[in-house]
Amino acid sequence: METDTALARRYRMDVDLGTGTVTWAWLPGINDFSPKVDQTQQASTTYDDDGWADQTVTELAWSIEATIMHRCHPTTKAFNAAQEKLRLAAEQFASGAKVHVRWYDRDGRDEAYEGYALVKWERDGTATDDLDSIKVTLTGKGKRVSIANPLAEEG
Repeated sequence: METDTALARRYRMDVDLGTGTVTWAWLPGINDFSPKVDQTQQASTTYDDDGWADQTVTELAWSIEATIMHRCHPTTKAFNAAQEKLRLAAEQFASGAKVHVRWYDRDGRDEAYEGYALVKWERDGTATDDLDSIKVTLTGKGKRVSIANPLAEEG
């Protein structure tokens, strides 16, 4: 019987750092993660519906809103490479603005996806007593694809 409640922090996200070959890098510091799929619905009511409205889904769009703690190396002060890939993409045009990402359940459950997205990068923690946090919005560019969870136990 399903009696345990899943934790909100069950997601993990990776960013492709590769240039030609896919090279996944873990995106650290996530403290809020909200993947979404939005529907576009069009009215499809006909006389056959006897006066009841009918809708048809004609388009899907995916996005992710996340807040991340901005991570840097304690000695070199260099920012994390996966986070930098997102920040730099947010300042580009055309194909340079597109990132390849995947996200999945940290416990190996079936919920796992990947896709290409545009990036919006906004500083979130800005007061003198704040930690450096970033609000990242990924807007899907094309289809979100179901994948095998990289953390799933091999059977």
